[in-house]
Amino acid sequence: MAYEFKTTRRVEFSETDMAGIMHFSNFFRFMETAEHGFYRSLGFSVVLNQFDPPLGFPRVHVQCDFRRPVRFEDEVEVHLLVREKRSKSLSYQFRFRNLSAEPPEEIARGMVTIVCVSHRNDGRMAAAAIPKEIADKIEVAPEELLA
Repeated sequence: MAYEFKTTRRVEFSETDMAGIMHFSNFFRFMETAEHGFYRSLGFSVVLNQFDPPLGFPRVHVQCDFRRPVRFEDEVEVHLLVREKRSKSLSYQFRFRNLSAEPPEEIARGMVTIVCVSHRNDGRMAAAAIPKEIADKIEVAPEELLA
């Protein structure tokens, strides 16, 4: 069972603003990239069409607290930790570190809560239990890592 995933991304020029720092909205994209990598590391995708009805994981809460800016070409480590696991939802904590700084420094922390939903034929979504074959692969991170 897994409770964490790390990935790195380099800040692209198109991700910066007029001040030359990474625009805040890109932190949310980086979180999503890490989340997708976490799922792939467990052997599944965010596209869950193999279930009937198909399932998805929309976001119901997101937040990010910023500590230091990052700039074009800085290398950013995104560390995903499973903060909470319920029958129909998962919450993740994200820690961002600038690996280009000497020494590497924490630059932001984020959180995302997702809910498993079924996509009905009429277009509506309804909360659904996370499939056992997925839930069994995910556990909550130890408290000392979440502090």
